[in-house]
Amino acid sequence: MRKLLLLAVVAVSLVVTAAAAAKTVTVTITTSGYVPKSTTIAAGDAVHFVNSGTVAHQVVFKTMTGVTCTPNPIVLQPTQTATCTFASAGTYTYSDPNVKGKTFKGTVVVTAAPPAGTSVTLSVSPHTMIYGSKVTLSGTLSTHRQGETVNVLARACGESVAKRVVDVTTTAGGAYTAQVKPLKNTVYTVKVKNTASSPVTVKVRPRLSLGRVAAHRYLVRAYAARSFAGKYASFQRYKVALSRWVAIRRVLLRPNANGLAPTVISSRSFTSRIKAGLKVRIVLGTAQVGSCYLAGKSRTIRS
Repeated sequence: MRKLLLLAVVAVSLVVTAAAAAKTVTVTITTSGYVPKSTTIAAGDAVHFVNSGTVAHQVVFKTMTGVTCTPNPIVLQPTQTATCTFASAGTYTYSDPNVKGKTFKGTVVVTAAPPAGTSVTLSVSPHTMIYGSKVTLSGTLSTHRQGETVNVLARACGESVAKRVVDVTTTAGGAYTAQVKPLKNTVYTVKVKNTASSPVTVKVRPRLSLGRVAAHRYLVRAYAARSFAGKYASFQRYKVALSRWVAIRRVLLRPNANGLAPTVISSRSFTSRIKAGLKVRIVLGTAQVGSCYLAGKSRTIRS
């Protein structure tokens, strides 16, 4: 009896796990057609139809092989819904036979479900970089299959949705690499069909340059995907007696028209009467760069 009970618990657990892995995509029936017209899911996933129009609409699939819909047939009055689950990979077309033309035609593309336990790893190098540099993403597909497509997704600071930035293909052993150039702090994930990696964050510092253009005169430039005009940079010198950097003056940055999109340049020419030969640098602190960048600093030069 105890064995039978244990088997039943295991069976229920497997059903719950399978259900949790499946996802549902919504297709809205509007007065002008289906939104979106084409949907891509994996085998075992479902499409949820919602009639947001003002009249009744049908959803009729060209073939129902591997498709289970509730209700069936699908005849939806305004606000009513229906859900179809797709068990097999393939391309499924559907339409409303009561409406002429191509307006009420849609497609569901079903990809093969990944093998049970499939996973994909993701690592980045470096985790922190200077604006304009590249970052290498790499990882391995647990199935070790070669030739699988890996979608690289990026969600930049301030954005609510991740965007696909590049696709790469797995090589021998299921390994992949990709190079990206984030414009600000960015969260990366990768997907192989319906399998996603854990997210990894890359932090970006603005690129700062400091040059001595004449005696006691300097030029600072800040490069980023946003303007730092109106922000204060800190001009600093290294004080040997204290073994630390000390601030000499604040420099108010101004707009610079030489930036090439998406890069924006903020700059300022300024003077300082410190004696020659000292180690100096420029720093743009956390309070000045905002939440989408790390604090930045220039290379050290001699005054």
